[in-house]
Amino acid sequence: MDTDDLLRRGLDWVARIAPYDLAAVFTLDDGGLVVRAARGNLASQVRGHRIDLARFPTLREALETRRARAFTEDDHRHGDGDPFDGVLDLSPGHACMVVPLHAAGRSLGVLTLDRTHCERYPQAVVDQVETYGQILGLALDNAERRVVLETLREAELERAREQDEVAAGYGVLERSASPAVRAVAARARQVAATDTPVLILGETGTGKERLARALHRWSARADRPFVAINCAAIPASLLESELFGHTRGAFTGATRDRLGRFQLASGGTLLLDEIGELPIELQAKLLRVVQEGVVEPVGSDKSVKVDVRLLAATHVDLEKAIAGGRLREDLYYRLAVFPLRLPPLRQRLEDLPLLSAAMLAEQSQRTGRRGMRISEDGLTRLRAHAWPGNLRELSNVLERATIVTTGDVLGPEAFELGDMSHAPGPVEPALTAPPSATPMQHDGRIATLEEVTALQIQRVLTHTRGRIYGPGGAAELLGVPPSTLQSRMKKLGVARTA
Repeated sequence: MDTDDLLRRGLDWVARIAPYDLAAVFTLDDGGLVVRAARGNLASQVRGHRIDLARFPTLREALETRRARAFTEDDHRHGDGDPFDGVLDLSPGHACMVVPLHAAGRSLGVLTLDRTHCERYPQAVVDQVETYGQILGLALDNAERRVVLETLREAELERAREQDEVAAGYGVLERSASPAVRAVAARARQVAATDTPVLILGETGTGKERLARALHRWSARADRPFVAINCAAIPASLLESELFGHTRGAFTGATRDRLGRFQLASGGTLLLDEIGELPIELQAKLLRVVQEGVVEPVGSDKSVKVDVRLLAATHVDLEKAIAGGRLREDLYYRLAVFPLRLPPLRQRLEDLPLLSAAMLAEQSQRTGRRGMRISEDGLTRLRAHAWPGNLRELSNVLERATIVTTGDVLGPEAFELGDMSHAPGPVEPALTAPPSATPMQHDGRIATLEEVTALQIQRVLTHTRGRIYGPGGAAELLGVPPSTLQSRMKKLGVARTA
């Protein structure tokens, strides 16, 4: 119900306790009162009627005292109480009442009731309508606040969309110079219009969450919540509560009921990032949500219906995870209805100018450096890098370069790429080095993938002086969660250097 409809219904209802030929709601507007809604036989004659409060001391008194009053014949005779004086031909002494409307400590306007015959409204009726006016004032205040909140929400959504346009680079997806990326964007557009689950695949840092946000924005759920959760970043003991919520007393520290991510995203989209890291004991519960659309908060025996568009993302080879018993096969097939694979940055270097421009524009909000651009020599240096961290690494490199450069042009000397410039990534040599290059060797033989990975981790740890966490740490440079990096270090026997 909009505000005008609310007022019309309110005026219709007041007729049950105070008969009228004209009922009107005046709202305050620049030191005056203007008719916002009117009902009754005379309503058509007063729509849009405006009065100056300076000419009506009795109306000012009603607003200041917040008390309703019925006008007497003497009030009419002095001509300072009838808000329709000169507009309606009502006889002196006709029944007339003014009721102030207020809420939350502020005056909103007045409700006026008029009858054509000469009879004063009884005090008992005035008292009833005054009470009703308080209710109507609260309803009007709530309606106006709702409009303001909706306006702010729309503005916030628009700002978020504008920021997402830059941060997520939707335009980059569809304007990409890479045929592989354009094909992903086209397929994403097709599936966005449905509620089909989407599995987004790709190396760490390739922009999987950005693609997920694009899918949400292109969908019919764009004005509803987009919620993301990283399954690898939350301890397994807390992840169930984060996903499904919990009730008060469900466990130590649960002092109140708490909604889970599924409930927060209801009506919108939920991204389960790093789905390959989801503990096996939670996968059966997730499967039930996918199949039945219900969640069961921790500590509750009641199911809660949710309406969520589910997206999942991972850099893990899920088929190997199934073979290793780390992922349920039935859950995989539920999530992998429509897979989308993002190529790594090293396979789409033709997009470096477009990606860099979008990232520099987005970073300008944090750095305050607007109008930054990259020289041709700078782009040549970027193209020579292996980009093991993909878009995330590119973003970090550009932000560092922006901070240390005094001008607005980023040349090759601005980019701190270190030893990683020529380090091969975890893909075929043909994709990371010129055809004439010799594969990395170890003890006179071609190194295994695990040896190459261990060497790369060791190089980055040397570069960061053993620091794993935080900005500029090894985990950020390699584009993996710190816990994942530590796990790989332990598996590969890589020592943490000081």
